Amino acid sequence: MTASLRPPRRLALMAAAALLAAACGTTAAADTYPAKPITIVVPFPAGGGTDVIFRAVQVRLQAELGVPVIIDNRAGAGGTVGTGYASKAAPDGYTLVAATTTTIASAQAVYPKLPYDPLADLAPVGTLGTTPFVLVVAPTLPAKNLADFIRDAKAKPGTLNYGSIGNGTASHLAGELFKQRTGIEMTHIPYRGAAPAQTDLMAGQIQALFDNPTALAPQVRAGRMRALAISQPSAVFPELPSFEAAGIKDFKPELWYGLMAPAATPKPVVERLRAALDKALQDRNLRADMMAKGVSPASWSPEQFGQRVRADIALWGGIARSVNAKAD
Repeated sequence: MTASLRPPRRLALMAAAALLAAACGTTAAADTYPAKPITIVVPFPAGGGTDVIFRAVQVRLQAELGVPVIIDNRAGAGGTVGTGYASKAAPDGYTLVAATTTTIASAQAVYPKLPYDPLADLAPVGTLGTTPFVLVVAPTLPAKNLADFIRDAKAKPGTLNYGSIGNGTASHLAGELFKQRTGIEMTHIPYRGAAPAQTDLMAGQIQALFDNPTALAPQVRAGRMRALAISQPSAVFPELPSFEAAGIKDFKPELWYGLMAPAATPKPVVERLRAALDKALQDRNLRADMMAKGVSPASWSPEQFGQRVRADIALWGGIARSVNAKAD
């Protein structure tokens, strides 16, 4: 009987040795990480909001890591092309992805054939910051504040049109959430980007628009549109009241920007990246630059980031499905 147990025991020992070797290899790789340049895939065009934010962090991040950090713009399909590409990269910490609320939280509901699973294929590393939403209205509209706007909308249900920067975008879903929280009726008019939506708003073709502070500030300052409220405090619009202060409960929509890695990336590597990102975001000049761009620096741990991702998938995905929002 003793002899008959030897082969299984030998196999068990061999398996244990293999696991130990793999663990040692992972530890050794983590101990020497990073040993070569790191690429951050930004799944949007160069010069766009997400690209600008990650390039602002890029210099400080590579100073903390001691290796070059390269931005690789892979745009397409609302950020899902580049995100899908990065999710399938080697899980060694050398290919990361710039993650946003749109590509992670609402994409599954908006894109029927998403090339990645936000929860199964990607691991949260940490966040850079958040951007609030501002409600702006056409200058021809009589409403001078949020209470006036809601009152007028309820007095004439369905007569107001609100624009967005595209079907299924956060700009669209923020408008739908606003309708749910206030009980007003507005018709959604999708555009292909912020510029045409702003043009039609200023011309009075649509009456309202939700977008980020930086994109709207120049036109508001010039009097071409009127800002009524903001979801979170921002250095760009310090004078604006929040939606909550105006009496709208549970309406604090915001975009977040984070860093993610392929799911099987070793935990020590993720921790090293997270520590470097956290240190980079402590730089005063970087923080001031981000705030000037309308982004509030925010450094969430991988665990906090993961919790936020799951909560936002439920929130934004649920809204997208409720209105059958599909990408153009």
